[in-house]
Amino acid sequence: MNMIKLIKIDEDSRVPKYKQIVDSILQNIANGNLKINQKIPSINSFSEEFYMSRDTVEKAYNILKERKIISSIRGKGYYITRTKLESKVNILFLTNKLSSYKMKTYSSFIDTLGANAHVDLQIYHCDETLFLNILDKFEGAYDYYVITTHFKTEELKHSSFTDNVVNAIKNIPQEKLVILDNIKLGAGDEVIKIYQDFENDIYNALIEGLSKISKYKRLILVYPDKAVYPYPRRILHGFRKFCVEHEINFEILSEVYDDMILKKGDLFITIEESDLVNLVKQIRDEEFVLGKDIGVISYNDTPLKDLLGITVMSTDFNVMGETAARMILNKEKGQVKVPFNFIDRNSI
Repeated sequence: MNMIKLIKIDEDSRVPKYKQIVDSILQNIANGNLKINQKIPSINSFSEEFYMSRDTVEKAYNILKERKIISSIRGKGYYITRTKLESKVNILFLTNKLSSYKMKTYSSFIDTLGANAHVDLQIYHCDETLFLNILDKFEGAYDYYVITTHFKTEELKHSSFTDNVVNAIKNIPQEKLVILDNIKLGAGDEVIKIYQDFENDIYNALIEGLSKISKYKRLILVYPDKAVYPYPRRILHGFRKFCVEHEINFEILSEVYDDMILKKGDLFITIEESDLVNLVKQIRDEEFVLGKDIGVISYNDTPLKDLLGITVMSTDFNVMGETAARMILNKEKGQVKVPFNFIDRNSI
């Protein structure tokens, strides 16, 4: 049968034409009407047959190519390359960076989904323009959009969202949207939200460790004020709140400086790995005893920190990924606060 005759386009429908093309091709694959390696019409032929713009057809074909359902061979045309579609949930996982703890979330997400889903990972590096371009490129292409929202301003400050980001996210059907990690931008009741509470998380974790923290003379937070991947300023708010309420002498630095003046009775909280490494090295070089003369708490756990006995305050990133996957598989809705733990080791 001529493939063109299999495609159904409803001129009166409010569904965008490119999405109708994608859905119609997928339906014909599921029904067995289209087979693997079968050639499909060129973009020009398709647009002429249905009196629609070439850009509309090209957008549909690009979505199908990204999902590896069709492929193009230069000089020959487009072909069906994948036909096992009906049992898979297709998911776009859009995150701001590839840190070790972000990968924990992604790995646990993938492991929990198992063979039930196909997941495409995209990184936008806290860049608003890249984020918007990715969402525009993949509009309508996935069953679920799993998104974290952390952006940087021109001054390299953290921003949870911008007006453009909010508008772009509004274009995603709520029942297809999963907000991870940072839910400050809000969203409706149909949206899955699995989140950290940055201000209260650090505040409550410090209270949990208060008995040991209070033994130190000064509490110093190393908060990167201008970073490639900036951190929410709500971390600062929670830290200050704790120190003021418990009358603790504190200081906030933007980095661990080389040749830093270290004093017995200092307790440092580091966020970035590079600051942790630099600080521990200087403590050893100055022949202070880590965990006795000078204390260290690190933000976000990693296997290496566990191995080295570094006390941490950390979100359970495995739970974050597992919860998101489970809610998708079970078609659940609502919001879940991820556990944030104070893990006492040997560095305080």
